[in-house]
Amino acid sequence: MNLGQAKYWIWALLSVPFVLICARFAADMISYGQVLHQTGLWSAGLLVAAVAITPLRRLFKAATWFVAIVPHRRALGVASFAYAALHTGVYLERKWGADLIVKEGIEVPLATGWLALAIFVALAVTSNDASVRFMGRSWKQLHRYVYAATILVFAHWWLATFDPAMAYVFATVLLVTQSPRLLSARPGNRGPGTSS
Repeated sequence: MNLGQAKYWIWALLSVPFVLICARFAADMISYGQVLHQTGLWSAGLLVAAVAITPLRRLFKAATWFVAIVPHRRALGVASFAYAALHTGVYLERKWGADLIVKEGIEVPLATGWLALAIFVALAVTSNDASVRFMGRSWKQLHRYVYAATILVFAHWWLATFDPAMAYVFATVLLVTQSPRLLSARPGNRGPGTSS
């Protein structure tokens, strides 16, 4: 299977939970709260997976199975945004009304979510080859904001949920997968020819 064919399979797999959540919600098989919970889980999980690929690539650079995953990092990020967008859309549908949205939106738990979504939108809109070519070096600088979005996502999760247990689990996975990047960024570990 070539990269182009694999790309379509990845997108198909990533869309299955999205379609199921929408269908079950439309059929009243799951509640508003369950939709928010499930879409939040998928968005955070895919985001953790997307940002974990680069540091883990240094550890598994010789592994064939991992090399095959690397080209699909962008798909994971865009899918994370799609679940975040569904999460937000369901919230807006239930809370519709400018006064209520503004009132709740300025509260810290939801403000962190709105800020994360704003970054997600900028990253998703530019997650294409045309944007990479047009923006040049600034594309990579923009997409480094994914780390700010990740922090905001977890802040939103911790502050807005009744039970943050899963947030702690996901945060632990994030810290473990990012540890190679954090360790290599320490001044004492930076080689003479490396850059930040």
